[in-house]
Amino acid sequence: MKDTRNIQRLDRLLSNFGYGARSEVKKLVKKGVVKIDGNIVKDASFHLDPQKSRIEVNSEILDYKRFIYIMMNKPAGVISATYDKKLRTAVDLLPEKYACFGLFPAGRLDIDTEGLLLLTNDGRLAHELLSPRKHVPKRYYALINGTLTDDDVKAFGEGVVLDDGYKTLPAGLELIKAGPRSEAEVVLREGKFHQVKRMFGVVGKKVIYLKRIRMGGLNLDEALQPGECRELTPEEVEMLKADEMQGSSANKLP
Repeated sequence: MKDTRNIQRLDRLLSNFGYGARSEVKKLVKKGVVKIDGNIVKDASFHLDPQKSRIEVNSEILDYKRFIYIMMNKPAGVISATYDKKLRTAVDLLPEKYACFGLFPAGRLDIDTEGLLLLTNDGRLAHELLSPRKHVPKRYYALINGTLTDDDVKAFGEGVVLDDGYKTLPAGLELIKAGPRSEAEVVLREGKFHQVKRMFGVVGKKVIYLKRIRMGGLNLDEALQPGECRELTPEEVEMLKADEMQGSSANKLP
């Protein structure tokens, strides 16, 4: 049986790639500047599988991919959303070439939290990665106002009761530096609202700076400056899919 799941109309495809509205694309196609697998096509309603066909417009080859996976180092002051009337979103930071793919953040980071944010158009994978039953771990670097102690490590490891009465799952707390301003890494297997900040609040500490550095088996690329992004490598995509299918080996808390 022929797989028709990715069959698309030519005018819709080109419109999504930024060649204008459907009416403008129809005029473009009639000019004879569009080739499919080397053949000029003048019918804008032509149906094709862009994953299997070579598409040229004015001799420029379209780089079509069904699913896109982007790693972003989200800066503070940017929200994890596709659109907002007032605030800058993670999608606003994407290069223009990704505008046609309908990317969205897989999960969220607070507006003042930096670090690893995954953007994709693969809804199934995003859903599975964020599913509470998967417990895909997220690792954060935190700068804390207050001296962290072994008692705090123990409290996180047992789970703490938040201000709304919810008891968190056991979380990993690794001390890097203890003092009036402490440094630590935190590993969570869930994602409640402002969870890291609220957990530190329970033990009498305040988060000054927070950055997500790992999600499942995917590490934030240290070469990415805040606001920069890149596509995942094939190996990284496979790693994410492994996390989505069975949970990650990174699921083990320290």
